[in-house]
Amino acid sequence: MIDPASVPIRNVQWSGARRIISSSFPTIDLFDDIADPADWPLLIAAEQKTNPRLMETIGNLDLVPPKRRVGGTGASYLMAPLTHCSTDRPSRFSSGHYGVIYVAEQIETALAETMYHHGLFMTRTKESPGWASQFRELVLDVDAPLHDLRGVHPEFAEALDPNSYVESQRLAGRLRANASEGLIYPSQRHNTGQCMGLFYPDRATLPIQGRHFDYHWDGTRVDLYRISGTTEVWRVTP
Repeated sequence: MIDPASVPIRNVQWSGARRIISSSFPTIDLFDDIADPADWPLLIAAEQKTNPRLMETIGNLDLVPPKRRVGGTGASYLMAPLTHCSTDRPSRFSSGHYGVIYVAEQIETALAETMYHHGLFMTRTKESPGWASQFRELVLDVDAPLHDLRGVHPEFAEALDPNSYVESQRLAGRLRANASEGLIYPSQRHNTGQCMGLFYPDRATLPIQGRHFDYHWDGTRVDLYRISGTTEVWRVTP
């Protein structure tokens, strides 16, 4: 078990970092339309009287402390990953009881990470081959003091296991409970890439939507991708 106190903290500043999400996820009007998060509780209380499905749309707002919430155009892309979490959808740094915003330093890393995880989903659901999925690119800046798992530290190996999230979830849970802002770590899907997992939305600027990507599933893995609306196709190296 990794001692949380052994993980160094580094201030990380990324300009033009990338996050890729499924285009099937719509923005949440409340987060984008009402810029001041201080107004949300009263608006939610009023809306609930006529819209009982509101909380299903917003998610568990209590998972984000009031002072850490963000609003305005693009806010959904930062708030939704934290308010919509489930033990049915665990990740490297969460068992699903809280959300994490995953960001890559470079677009190549974001593509590699999402293609890998999308491939796992397509395998589980036994999807047929084809151009079946569209994703959107988000561009944002990050400035945060993060617990750093980069570098040659054998004691961190368990938290970077490419096939098991047991130790990484245990470590992240303990760090988050002790006021961590998140973690930075080497990508396990892109050899030279770096990723981060943020526990709170206010450490990033509101994202700007970039390109849309189409992923091609060959029945075994994502083997091709293209920018939506174009005919140029890139092959993914295994």
